Amino acid sequence: MNILTISTLFPNSKDPKHGVFVETRLKHLKKHYPDVNITVIAPVPWFPFKSAYFGQYSLYANTPLYEQRNGFDVYHPRYLVVPKIGMTLTPVTLAYCIENQVQQLLDQGLTFDAIDGHYFYPDGVAINQVAKRFKLPFTVTARGTDINLIPQFKKPKRQIQQVLQDSNHNMAVCEALRQEMISLGAEPQKVSTLRNGVDLDLFQFSNEDKQQQLRVELDLPADKTIVISVGWLIERKGHHHVIRAINDVPNALLLIAGNGPEDKNLKQLVKSLGLENRVCFLGQQPQAVLNQYYGAADILALASSREGWANVLLEAMACGTPVVATKIWGSPEVVQDTHAGLLVERDPQQITKAIEQLSHKTFSRLQTRQYAEKFDWQSTSDKQYQLFHELVN
Repeated sequence: MNILTISTLFPNSKDPKHGVFVETRLKHLKKHYPDVNITVIAPVPWFPFKSAYFGQYSLYANTPLYEQRNGFDVYHPRYLVVPKIGMTLTPVTLAYCIENQVQQLLDQGLTFDAIDGHYFYPDGVAINQVAKRFKLPFTVTARGTDINLIPQFKKPKRQIQQVLQDSNHNMAVCEALRQEMISLGAEPQKVSTLRNGVDLDLFQFSNEDKQQQLRVELDLPADKTIVISVGWLIERKGHHHVIRAINDVPNALLLIAGNGPEDKNLKQLVKSLGLENRVCFLGQQPQAVLNQYYGAADILALASSREGWANVLLEAMACGTPVVATKIWGSPEVVQDTHAGLLVERDPQQITKAIEQLSHKTFSRLQTRQYAEKFDWQSTSDKQYQLFHELVN
């Protein structure tokens, strides 16, 4: 079975955490089903300047046109993103660059049985056009914002609804997204929930002794309640709510892992609250390092306003660290047990209360790990393989 995965959400050597959840699902599919051959087209926006002066944009310019990642051939063609009018134009430029790349691969002798698409807009809209041109069946996986936010715009909504109709099958990372896709017009039998799993080998269990050892190695205090908040530094991730919550937990130290446009504002908030000694910004960290911080922490806090399926919740739990998470979209499907953590409204006072409650928890870190072990990747890979097999036979 020759699968062509297409997604603008995919890691590359210059931005290894971008869309890592798509790559992770592919890795586990290949691990469980080695007969699946996977080629990846992961377009990146065109940008002319490679200088670091241009920040995130320079990463686009420096991304290689081709690379190998985890045994996959990954191609990074460029597509044009135009400011202001870009939202409605991007599916057109994206489809053009994908079509050219697919044709090049076919000319080289490659063959594909189906397209595995990720994210409905602009990716799904472009993939729909590409699939028609090359007469290939295709699937699209919804990830969150593409279904729970973008359909607020009239034209993108119509285009997403067309993809839902034209695709051979659709996938959602949580049941809440699946139901929303059905409400947008998808046929129920054409939508499956394929939740993300957690890599139980990468995110290793840290018992109480290991937790203290990690604190020594990471130069973290042994006597504090350590809370970690992980994610891109944008309003949607809610780091500012966690900072305000920590202000009312005197013995807590907050670690914030991630980078993004809200970095300066968040640091200013910390300063205005006088929390410079109780909030530490770690910057963006690779997953292997996050594993250590999860293991050293007592609690992970996620105060997002929207999440399809938040991988960080299970990653922390796999290390033995329970979570405080806002009660939105897929998160209640992840946090279903007291050993997993607590669900709250997106309010600093509720987050404070939950942190204090978990800091006096009566269950062990091992019980939290055992809960996370229910979410391995095997069942997701099985279902994905079954769907692709039905698609190409």
